[in-house]
Amino acid sequence: MTHRDNVSLLCSLRFVTLLVALSPELVFLGAGVQLRDNGYDGLLVAINPWVPENQNLIPNIKEMITEASFYLFNATKRRVFFRNIQILIPATWKANNYSKVKQESYEKANVIVTDWKGVDGDDPHTLQYRGCGREGKYIHFTSNFLLNDDLITGYGSRGRVFVHEWAHLRWGVFDEYNNDKPFYLDGQNKIKATRCSSDIAGTFVCEKGPCPHENCIISKLFKEGCTFLYNSTQNATASIMFMQSLSSVVEFCNTSTHNQEAPNLQNQMCSLRSAWDVITDSPDFSHSIPMNGTELPPPPMFSVVQDGDKVVCLVLDVSSKMAEVTSKNKITVVEKLNGKASGSVMILVTSGADQHISNCLPTVLSSGATIHSIAMGSSEAEKVEELAHRTGGLKFYVPDKSNANMIDAFSRISSGTGDIFQQTIQLESMSENVKPHHQLKNTVTVDNSVGNDTIFLVTWQISDPPEIVLVDPTGKKYYTNNFTTSLASRTASLCIPGTAKPGHWAYSLNNTHHSPRALTVTVASRASSSAVPPATVEVFVEKDSVHFPDPVTIYANVRRGFYPILNATVTAIIEPGSGDPVMLKLFDDGAGADVIKNDGIYSRYFFSFAVNGRYSLKVYVSRSASISTLVHSIAGSHAMYVPGYITNGNIQMNAPKKSAHRSEEEQKCGFNRVSSGGSFSVQGVPEGSHADIFPPCKIIDLEAVKVEEEVTLSWTAPGEDFDQGQATSYEIRISISLQNIQDDFNNAILVNTSKLHPKQAGSKEIFKFSPRFFANGLEPQSEREIQENHRIYVAIRAMDRNSLKSAVSNIVQVSLPSPPKSASVPGRDHLILKGVLTAMSLIGIICLVITVTHYILNKKK
Repeated sequence: MTHRDNVSLLCSLRFVTLLVALSPELVFLGAGVQLRDNGYDGLLVAINPWVPENQNLIPNIKEMITEASFYLFNATKRRVFFRNIQILIPATWKANNYSKVKQESYEKANVIVTDWKGVDGDDPHTLQYRGCGREGKYIHFTSNFLLNDDLITGYGSRGRVFVHEWAHLRWGVFDEYNNDKPFYLDGQNKIKATRCSSDIAGTFVCEKGPCPHENCIISKLFKEGCTFLYNSTQNATASIMFMQSLSSVVEFCNTSTHNQEAPNLQNQMCSLRSAWDVITDSPDFSHSIPMNGTELPPPPMFSVVQDGDKVVCLVLDVSSKMAEVTSKNKITVVEKLNGKASGSVMILVTSGADQHISNCLPTVLSSGATIHSIAMGSSEAEKVEELAHRTGGLKFYVPDKSNANMIDAFSRISSGTGDIFQQTIQLESMSENVKPHHQLKNTVTVDNSVGNDTIFLVTWQISDPPEIVLVDPTGKKYYTNNFTTSLASRTASLCIPGTAKPGHWAYSLNNTHHSPRALTVTVASRASSSAVPPATVEVFVEKDSVHFPDPVTIYANVRRGFYPILNATVTAIIEPGSGDPVMLKLFDDGAGADVIKNDGIYSRYFFSFAVNGRYSLKVYVSRSASISTLVHSIAGSHAMYVPGYITNGNIQMNAPKKSAHRSEEEQKCGFNRVSSGGSFSVQGVPEGSHADIFPPCKIIDLEAVKVEEEVTLSWTAPGEDFDQGQATSYEIRISISLQNIQDDFNNAILVNTSKLHPKQAGSKEIFKFSPRFFANGLEPQSEREIQENHRIYVAIRAMDRNSLKSAVSNIVQVSLPSPPKSASVPGRDHLILKGVLTAMSLIGIICLVITVTHYILNKKK
């Protein structure tokens, strides 16, 4: 079904419930990668439709992953490699006898190749939205990175870069360099380059050449001070997460090589643990053993499939025989329309349980179709949802309420091609039970990045439509008679011709009946041009099924292209099957459920479970035009670009890296967005009230700065329950031993925090203390350690009113110089002796001068 066909269907309302407001993105469903017999199967690489066709791109992708497979195998000590890879090319490329897609789509890919307009940088990067040891979202490459061999000098070979990014994606480790803090002061107050391992050698280089580190201002720019260039020839073998481009680097940093002092994300997010420690704790390593022998694994096998037009089939559950209908009839219909069911999309809408649905599971799985399920009311649709899960589809839940907006479920389903400029974006979704002779009123912003194929859709209950008034930004009014009305489907729609005027569109629906009526308004639009990607919202949960008391973590990825949009107001609406919906504000502050600050992923824990069963999720996003959101970098963990090397004592600089930038003008418009997050289920919720079992969340952004004799700590306040409410107290402890504070926090030295009272969750906390007060209480040290400078480690945890404690925070370190030795006061005898010796010295000098003078005079005579 093509784009223009979709528009026709929208405006004519022939299939409005299916295609009214297709959203830009699907939830990430790249869980198809499986590790079997040490080999990864099911890795999907997808090329965006906006990438120009190039015959060298696919061979270069194959060459990159083949090199990466052998490099990864050795780096993991013969543990894992890549076995089977699929490459998905877009329908816009000329067919070359490629196989057609089955259930593969761009939104399910583990690796995406995309060239977004306005982005000049070629940094390979991985979007990580969860904590240490947790899988990321996707790896991103530009086509220029894959085709331009000149970039290899700065990034290293593509296969090595791929392994660097794979470790981000699969094992949740973080970068060991830091462009914002390229230098730091070590325990001896010496300037060191941020690196891992610290054995990697190099030279401090100022603008005119090599210079001692004492002359360096701690900066990353030549014009402000100096930089640190690494020797192109090294003996160090670690680490891949720092500088994979060095030929000697073939390992991840382990316990013996890891630099715990370096101010990088790996130390912050993983509590100073090495990358190898985190990797070996992953399920991949706990369920496999190293391969025997000395032979390398076989090279990866690749299959190339091509996207194409999709047949979309809507299946309504109107009987108890839905399983037979699905397997025998609907797949047959799709095959007649498309030649085969492979690559088609089926949307199953059910309002009741069907015990026979499992009978058609083999047929559906072998057909290559993708199933999306929509469960209505209190239906038991586990089997239907299993179909969606097994085929990589989405599952939705529409509560059995009169004002439930079923269109939200349909609007989440996209074509899956990744072409954001051709997909419909939902701007508004408003549902309300309106009292007699009252109005449903609101304003929706049509920003200048959208406006094509804009549609306003109104639905209602009872036969007659409400009185509709719609006012555009210029004051032009549209009334009920301007809408195309269908009394049979109880819908009224208005398609705005051309490009809708940017600005605020105000609507009001007047209930003229003598009884309450459920009224809904849905607004959708498409990109106004291909020059600027529109703002998009992608909503997902960490797990779609949890057991009480585990919380559900809600994420909303708000971005324009690959750039995060900051300072947006993001509100999640969670609606159970019975009871009132819950509103929950999401944050991008790098605290609580939100792992990385200002990455455009707004997060929050949800644990206010009213009942067992399904919950629907929808997120509203808005931003005022007066709020600045300019971000100069693409969010994610990036592969390091090396500015230059020291080769045989000579400085060899690489070409300056192109920075990924965008113009500030593009960010000055406000916008509205709505996106469905599907559904999740909760079990084990106790009836009635229950004891407090939710502790404060872990503090993950603790920072420490030493100013003169004081240490200043800062962090984001957790809540009474996870990241909500207000904790009761803090427990801060220090130690000179990292091992002690990591393994035995309770016995580290306690800092007096009696005057420190926690603020509301999300607030910034600041606390100062002097380590000198604890010098006598620190762990025993050798005489040499006392005389030399040493460092202390600091960590914190929060407690609530019921003494429930959070996990221990990230550990920070502070360089703490030892006090100078006090000089002893000279005694009286010492002063007398010193005076006598001084006098005798003076007398001796005088006598020597007289003797020499007398001798010279006699000799002249």
